[in-house]
Amino acid sequence: MSVAMGNQEHSTYLARRQPYYVDGWFLFSALSLLALGYVMVVSASLHLGERVYTNITHYPLRQFVHIVLGLVMAFVLAKTPLSVWEKSGPSLILVALGLLVLVFIPGLGVKVNGSYRWVNLGVARVQVSELVKFISVIYMAGFLTRHVDMVRKSILGVMKPVLPLGLVFGLLMLEPDFGATFVIAFTVICMMFLGGARLIEFLTLVLFGLVLGVVAIVSSPYRMERVMAFIDPWADPLDSGFQLVQSLIAMGRGEWLGVGLGSSIQKLFYLPEAHTDFIFAVLGEELGLLGSCSVILLFGLFVWRAFQMGKAAERLNLRFYSLMAYGLGVWVGLQAFVNIAVNMGALPTKGLTLPLMSYGGSSMVVMCMVVGLLCRINHETKLDHENQIKRSGPWQYA
Repeated sequence: MSVAMGNQEHSTYLARRQPYYVDGWFLFSALSLLALGYVMVVSASLHLGERVYTNITHYPLRQFVHIVLGLVMAFVLAKTPLSVWEKSGPSLILVALGLLVLVFIPGLGVKVNGSYRWVNLGVARVQVSELVKFISVIYMAGFLTRHVDMVRKSILGVMKPVLPLGLVFGLLMLEPDFGATFVIAFTVICMMFLGGARLIEFLTLVLFGLVLGVVAIVSSPYRMERVMAFIDPWADPLDSGFQLVQSLIAMGRGEWLGVGLGSSIQKLFYLPEAHTDFIFAVLGEELGLLGSCSVILLFGLFVWRAFQMGKAAERLNLRFYSLMAYGLGVWVGLQAFVNIAVNMGALPTKGLTLPLMSYGGSSMVVMCMVVGLLCRINHETKLDHENQIKRSGPWQYA
C-alpha cells in the first residue's frame, strides 16, 4: 500500500512539473507587436495628452495599464483548459447578445461620434463589439465541432448557427458598427469553409454577405460619403477626404527609412485618430517603408503560427482546437489587413484598430486574450500529441 501511495504521489508530482509548451516564434511576433505598438502610441499621443488633459503622460500611462491588464488576462486564458470554452459556447453567445443590448440602455450605453458602442462601468468604458468578436469565434468553433456531419451534408447545418449570429449582426448594425459586423461575418464564413461546409454553400454565404454589405453601404449616407472619399479623397481634401489625405501624406513622408522616431509632423493635429485607427500611418512616417514592412511581416508570422497550431490540432483530430486557432488567425489577420489598407488608401475608412498596437483598452485586452488562448491551444495540442505517443509507441509517429 505504501508503494502504491508513493507511486501516486510521484505521478502527482510529475503532473505538477508538467512543462508548458510554448511556440517561440508566435510569442516573438505577439510581444514584438505589443512593444512596437506601445512605442508608437507614446510617440503619437504625447502632444495630444498635453493639449487635452495638460498631462503629457496621460495616454502612455493608460495604455501601459491596458497592456498590463491584457497580459494578466492572457496568462489566465493560457492556464484555462479549452474544455471550459467548448462547453460554454452556447451560453457565451447569449452573453454577447446581452452585452449588445446594454449599449442601448440609457445611463449604461455611451454615445461617441454618433455610435452606441461602449458600456459605462464607472471606472472604465468597455467596447462590447471586441468581446463579441472573441465570443463569436468560440461559439462557431463549438457549433462546427458538435454538428460536423450536419454542416458537411446539409444546408441546414450551415444556416443554423447564422440565426443567433444574425441577431448579433442586427444589434451591431443598430449601434452602428459596420466594421465589427464585417470582421465577424468574414471570420465566421471562413470557419464554416474550414469546418467542412460544401463549396456551393460557402459561395452562397459569401454572395449573400456581399449583397447585404452593398445594401448597408448604399442605404447609409455617411457610409456612401466614406466610399466617395475613398474613390477620390482629393476632391474634398479639407472635409470628407481629409483623414485619408493626411494619412497618405504621412506614408509618403516616411520614404525608405522614415523621418525618425518622434519626428512625425502629421501626428501634430493634422492626422485625426493618430494614436488609434491611424497608428500605422504615423509608424510609416517615422520608421518608413522598412518599419512598415517589418510590422506586416510580424503580423504574417503571427497568423502563420496560428494556422500551424490549427493544422497540428487537426492532424490529431482535435477539431475544436483547430477551428478556434483558424478562427482567431483569420480574425487578427483580417483586422490587421483592413487597418493597414485603410491607412494606405487601399480601402475606405473603417473604425478598426490595429491589433496589439493601437491605443484602446477593450481592443488591447481582448487581443491579449487571443494571444493567451492561442498559447493554450498550442500547449494542449502538443500535450495530446505527447500522450498519444506514450499510449501508441513512438514508431507510430516516426
